[in-house]
Amino acid sequence: MQPLQPMRVDWVATPPPGAYPQPSHRSQRPSYGGPPNYPVPPRWGFPLLAWRWPTAVPGTVEQADSVDGVRRLGRTAQNALWLLAAVAVWAACSEIWRYVLVALSRFGALSAGVVSTSDAMVVASSAVTITGCFLALILSMLWVRRARNVAATLVGYGPSRPDRDVLIGLIVPGVNLVVPGSVLAELEHAVARRPAGERPTPSKLLRWWWGFWAGSGLMVVVVVLWSFRSSTQALADGVLLHAFADLLLAGVAVTSALVVRRITTLLLPVDAASVRLMRVVEVKDAPQPPLRSVRASGSPR
Repeated sequence: MQPLQPMRVDWVATPPPGAYPQPSHRSQRPSYGGPPNYPVPPRWGFPLLAWRWPTAVPGTVEQADSVDGVRRLGRTAQNALWLLAAVAVWAACSEIWRYVLVALSRFGALSAGVVSTSDAMVVASSAVTITGCFLALILSMLWVRRARNVAATLVGYGPSRPDRDVLIGLIVPGVNLVVPGSVLAELEHAVARRPAGERPTPSKLLRWWWGFWAGSGLMVVVVVLWSFRSSTQALADGVLLHAFADLLLAGVAVTSALVVRRITTLLLPVDAASVRLMRVVEVKDAPQPPLRSVRASGSPR
């Protein structure tokens, strides 16, 4: 014998009589009862913050490499680079003033206070410039590393050089005049959403930066070799070489800040409010539209 199958029972619950008030037969128009009020301040709602990336909202876990992180780090690197440019110009002006004092010393003795002030400005500007170089270099390298990782995530292909090779190429003399430019060219190629098989073509701004970077590196070598000369004229010419090297450093800092801003902008999504709408101003050599033979009813004659 087979066991009996359980019988399916559907339970239906109905409200008892009088559970709900009967609708009134008189139609009443709804009246305004005032704004809603709460016994305690409501805890629901959106935070009083401008729109940000989801990982930047407090309470969420932020990824190590995100577009918002690249934007923040790029802003910090730009500030350090602009500060370095200002300090480098200050150092160049200090060297030029020293050269003017050297030229004036040929015609008579100089004031001890003026010479001391010039020496203090040269030493102070040199110390601040060296510190600013290290700070800007570290921040820029961190920005490049994070931007490369984010760009690889967005475009779907990674850079040709790992981070270790980039660091070695930045340290080795001679090689550091070529590798940073190619690394930034590949990064610019990636953030522009160009195909992986296409050869990277650096933009005009990046070519200017590459020229300033290579010129500044070569100028450092010239200044170091020139310092071994001990003649009076060589010392005076060395002051001008220091001033020219500081101006090249300022050019590197300015173009670096512009390159960081350009690549960071290409990584960010396009803001609809910043796009200028296009409108048709004039149409040339267009055929005349056909005229209607019968006017529509109600149209003015």
